[in-house]
Amino acid sequence: MKLDRLDLAILTALQNDGRLSNRDLAKQVSLSPSPSWRRLRRLEESGVISHYAAVVDRERAGLSILGFAHVTLNDHGTRTVEKFDRAIMLAPQVLECHATSGEHDYMLKVVAPDMAAYQDFLSEYLLKIGVVRTVNTSFALKQQKNTTVLPLEQIK
Repeated sequence: MKLDRLDLAILTALQNDGRLSNRDLAKQVSLSPSPSWRRLRRLEESGVISHYAAVVDRERAGLSILGFAHVTLNDHGTRTVEKFDRAIMLAPQVLECHATSGEHDYMLKVVAPDMAAYQDFLSEYLLKIGVVRTVNTSFALKQQKNTTVLPLEQIK
């Protein structure tokens, strides 16, 4: 889908405040409410806007551990990859899973309330999937930046 300047303005406004009313959104992007609503629906229906959510502060919610687990599988066979993918989709501690190039096959963004809970996830779940060869985890010591806002101004 080709995005024009009004689409990008709508997306930027909603990234900054996802609870904007259509009236306020229309005002911010210099449209009347009806065209604003139609554009918003088109962005939703095309999948450019995939969903709406509240952003919860993980530490204030009690999830103080943030780890990036670099996972290597036993092999790259279809059954192995499918088994891993299914298991990861069922793990609520895994916020993100990326197939990667380089030394490891996947990178997982994992949260836990404490190190004991992370260790349980690792030893009692991840390693018991039966297809994982190695896991190397780096833990975030301090968060420098955390945003869900995409740099839409880079789109030409």
